[in-house]
Amino acid sequence: MTTTSAAVSSPVIPPVLAEVVRSGFVEGSHRGSLVLLGADGGVQLALGDVTAPVFPRSTNKPMQAAAVLRAGLDLAGERLALAAASHSGETFHLDLVQKMLAEHGLTAAELQCPEDLPLDPVEAETYLAAGAVRDRVTMNCSGKHTAMLAVCELNGWAKESYLDPEHPLQRLVHEVIEEAAGERVTAVGTDGCGAPLMAISLTGLARAYRHFVLAPEGSPERRVADAMRTHPEYVAGTRRPDTWLMREVPGALSKMGAEAVQAVALPDGRALAFKIDDGATRALGPVLAQALRALGVDAPVLDRIGRAPLLGAGREVGEIRAAALPAVPAARKG
Repeated sequence: MTTTSAAVSSPVIPPVLAEVVRSGFVEGSHRGSLVLLGADGGVQLALGDVTAPVFPRSTNKPMQAAAVLRAGLDLAGERLALAAASHSGETFHLDLVQKMLAEHGLTAAELQCPEDLPLDPVEAETYLAAGAVRDRVTMNCSGKHTAMLAVCELNGWAKESYLDPEHPLQRLVHEVIEEAAGERVTAVGTDGCGAPLMAISLTGLARAYRHFVLAPEGSPERRVADAMRTHPEYVAGTRRPDTWLMREVPGALSKMGAEAVQAVALPDGRALAFKIDDGATRALGPVLAQALRALGVDAPVLDRIGRAPLLGAGREVGEIRAAALPAVPAARKG
């Protein structure tokens, strides 16, 4: 008896987005998926499977901050930027988290993010040298958690369960993400900070950032985008590419996430999102700079963002080098 096997479609093999070049020798590579959207919202370039769900990690934070605004919390300026931040743990970040807690009658003990060191290695060394220890306020998501607790206090919602996916706030976050992405959340997990994590596609993530920069002025989404772009050092830190990009490319909205996820939108609606499959954040800068150039952005800061040297005995002996991207038709200059 013979049997016939049903045809099975082969999985999409992600392309190489960056190479590891040491002493002129390619010793490794980083694969991933990437999508570029034009100003009209159409897909201009798709590499890998950009429709499969991924966990956006901290690139979800603008949507979480918009949900807090929708729920009635009146945040603006640096405070709103910090609510959407993966901050570096610099002194000005930690001081503002403490002020926000006090302003809303909260304490650091109520935060449910884990105790941690500053995200920025330079800040972590300074912090430890001063004899400090891991703390919830120091954790890079503490601004987001403070805003979440504050809106629970405002609405009389349970604070002890504010990270439960069925909590009123998290249901609202779920709604905001689906609206912005234009697609359904396909999975819910737990982020590194303990908050619910909603899976969408890279295409949906790029659409979400596009939605934020094009949202009507005064809407929760636009308020978040404007706060982040006006106060980028509170979104990231003084030594971080997100800050550099939002400072030096007018109107750009940029946010990275753990496991090497990145999303950017430009003020005319061009947008991008990508994920490095192995989670290597060392490839983020080179791939980001290359993707922005493919979208038509021409700015000196891209050289700074794209630089990722490899060292040997303290000397530069190579680099993480972005792979060439296919030509994008009708890319506008930014």
